[in-house]
Amino acid sequence: MKKKDITILLVDDEPDILEIIRYNLTTEGYTVETADNGVEAIKQAKKLKPQLIIMDVMMPEMDGIEACENIRAIPELSETVITFLTARGEDYSQMAGFDAGADDYITKPIKPKVLVSKVKALLRRFKENTADNKIKLGNLVINREEYKILLGKEEIILPKKEFELLSLLASKPGKVFKREDILDTIWGNEVIVGGRTIDVHIRKLREKIGDQKFKTVKGVGYKFVV
Repeated sequence: MKKKDITILLVDDEPDILEIIRYNLTTEGYTVETADNGVEAIKQAKKLKPQLIIMDVMMPEMDGIEACENIRAIPELSETVITFLTARGEDYSQMAGFDAGADDYITKPIKPKVLVSKVKALLRRFKENTADNKIKLGNLVINREEYKILLGKEEIILPKKEFELLSLLASKPGKVFKREDILDTIWGNEVIVGGRTIDVHIRKLREKIGDQKFKTVKGVGYKFVV
């Protein structure tokens, strides 16, 4: 993918910061779009489908944490890399950002050369995410393009929702996916479902993939264990 084909969405309510970062990244050859609040960021993300979103935490209308959670609930943006801009010492913001689904964070202020290097590293992560529609974890292979599951040499056929739930959990082994995030991502606004729906699907996956692969984090959600 050429640099001009890579879209980066910058989100910050400070015009000076937007201009400085935009200048340095456009000089590198990237296509750069901007938004100045979380609500606009969601609209722009849906429209542009950027490879990378660089977003401030503290913004009017909707902060970066909430905007990140909303963006992560959009299936077509699941591979988009999201990094937060945080001030030095904002440990809470960094932790909250990871909980919301962010991939990384950039500490302000940042030197232009360091920024460009960081962006290149983040975009390599996007390429790794999208280079192959297969998730390989030990003897488990999930082919997201063909909706196929291989456990060792055995092919396992899963209903669509079970497949999507397995793919979501296995996409980030060890990460605890909150119940509400699972509902939003897998079921969205299709139907009104309750938490028991997730429990039933997890039980079925345990029967088919292995009980030890799924861990319940009481009061929070589920994670996939390698």
